[in-house]
Amino acid sequence: MLWSALILGLLGSFHCLGMCGPIAFMLPLDRKSRSKRVFQLLSYHSGRLLTYCIMGFVFGLVGKRLNLFGFQQQLSIIIGLVMIAMILIPSKVFNRFNFSKPIYGAVAKLKSVMGIQLKKKNSSTFFSIGFLNGLLPCGLVYMAVFGAIASGSTSNGTLYMLLFGFGTIPLMTTAIYLGNFLKGQAKQRVLKVIPVFVIIIGFLFVLRGLGLGIKYISPSEMVTIEKVSSKNNCH
Repeated sequence: MLWSALILGLLGSFHCLGMCGPIAFMLPLDRKSRSKRVFQLLSYHSGRLLTYCIMGFVFGLVGKRLNLFGFQQQLSIIIGLVMIAMILIPSKVFNRFNFSKPIYGAVAKLKSVMGIQLKKKNSSTFFSIGFLNGLLPCGLVYMAVFGAIASGSTSNGTLYMLLFGFGTIPLMTTAIYLGNFLKGQAKQRVLKVIPVFVIIIGFLFVLRGLGLGIKYISPSEMVTIEKVSSKNNCH
């Protein structure tokens, strides 16, 4: 399932441009020195990747704890169903409950800090902006976090979010250089593909949790291990 993180990052970066694009366009890159510009871009992306890795570690730890209680398969099914539901249920239904209202204040403060960082041009500016950028709320990041939880370990959770971050690098880098280069129908077509892919990933998580014995997709090893361990406990 780790491959899904990379593809989610590649496709999701089109969506992320709506939130992160304006910040990326405003990065105070050195346009005269190519070597400095490359270093600044690497610092920016390193900051984002570090944030994603921390998220992956934390939520991978949550998945690990649940796995210890024998809930990994059930968790995989639940996460898959949640991912599918978040795509199929109209956004106006979620808006009635104002789930995001409590974080508006935190996001406003985060953007304020980023605004201050954008005015600076020292060596740590780009890393700081990237790190803060990774904290901005984004639906595709939430999907990747679900994958990190379902991974069932801190190492896999960290790797899942790292691969997601790597997937966003090509488009984000292109956007920084060329601005909003993808417009009109081309952008709309890409955005239409993203929900379909999220549903596919959700469906695969459900299959993984069912343990149907399908190699690589729905392995039955976890079911077998649970049965063996329960038998040993009886003796």
